[in-house]
Amino acid sequence: MSEPQYKRVLLKLSGEALAGPKKTGFDEDTVKEVARQVKLSVDAGVQVGIVIGGGNFWRGRTSDAIERTKADQIGMLATIMNCIYVSEIFRNAGMKTHIFTPFACGTMTELFSKDRANACFENQEVVFFAGGTGHPYFSTDTGITLRAVEMDADCILLAKSIDGVYDSDPAKNPNAKKYDTISIQEVIDKKLAVVDLTASIMCLEHKMPMAVFDLNEKDGIANAMQGKINGTIVTVE
Repeated sequence: MSEPQYKRVLLKLSGEALAGPKKTGFDEDTVKEVARQVKLSVDAGVQVGIVIGGGNFWRGRTSDAIERTKADQIGMLATIMNCIYVSEIFRNAGMKTHIFTPFACGTMTELFSKDRANACFENQEVVFFAGGTGHPYFSTDTGITLRAVEMDADCILLAKSIDGVYDSDPAKNPNAKKYDTISIQEVIDKKLAVVDLTASIMCLEHKMPMAVFDLNEKDGIANAMQGKINGTIVTVE
């Protein structure tokens, strides 16, 4: 593997993508492939933090019978389940891992501390940030942006089930245009929903760049961690 582009990155994985063709739960082969690619970067000296969405278990408030706060709490727990599972697959692949949550979660995770997370990064552990921000009304998009800013990451890498940012939904519009690069200000102005609005504004204010690429592209994660983005780079200058 060539010299890494970044020293420290935060990688966002969608829960749905980890479910693979089953669309729910976990697809072990998919997660093992993610582990293989992340290990290449960890072995090259990249410090990797990971946030995982919960969409393979819970898609937010889907019923008026469930109050929004409780629905969001279920989503937080879904992200913790995902991080515990993926962390174990990573360990099986030969990596050291650590899981932090913004609230106490028994002995399954550790309460988040910036100093402790930095120590884990320096020890070449893959650091999982589970449980979102710990508060309702905030998504994992906001969670990863908060942690990326707080941990002084070089970039947020968004591994999605789509290969970049488009001017409209390519599933509905066959003529949708894909951007190679786009500014975060344009993302906000055009309401392109790369991440939610709160996360977008945080990236703008704190000059945190992002890159969007296809999780299922061969070596997409490994390439992205070297700065080779075959998707869309979201700039902040």
